[in-house]
Amino acid sequence: MEPMSDPRVEPFRVVFVCTGNICRSPMAEVVFRSLASSTGLSARVVSSSAGTGDWHVGERADERTIDALARHGYDGERHRARQFAPADFTQNDLVVALDRSHERILRGWARSETDADKIALLLSFDPAAPSLDVPDPYYAGPRLFDQVLGMIESASRALFRQLEPAIRPHV
Repeated sequence: MEPMSDPRVEPFRVVFVCTGNICRSPMAEVVFRSLASSTGLSARVVSSSAGTGDWHVGERADERTIDALARHGYDGERHRARQFAPADFTQNDLVVALDRSHERILRGWARSETDADKIALLLSFDPAAPSLDVPDPYYAGPRLFDQVLGMIESASRALFRQLEPAIRPHV
């Protein structure tokens, strides 16, 4: 059971960003939401996702994404793709890019130093990550979707561990 949340405390908001918002970023959104829920912090941490492109706006996550999430105990059924908007900088505390191409695009869209300071690469939080880029599984098979999910889980846990002391209620 989650503790009562203080209505005066705004949740920490994270948006995960990939290309079309149907593979990598929905995985990260769902994994991060699950971490918050499993630690009783879902009222204090909110995750969302978006794409740099508008090709898939309104669509469900890729079936292979939904299947990989389900194989690992997550539910990605409710996801609907959307494109990142300038307001996302204002509405979120952290903007997490899934690879360096997304990071470059987001930095180009940043309207201020404050916006730019919110941008981070997901794999930069995982010291064991072999690269800074989560590979795009779109043109691959289920095996890569599972590998990508594993990378996202590992980096998301590392990010969550870093954030948790600041968002956990002090009693």
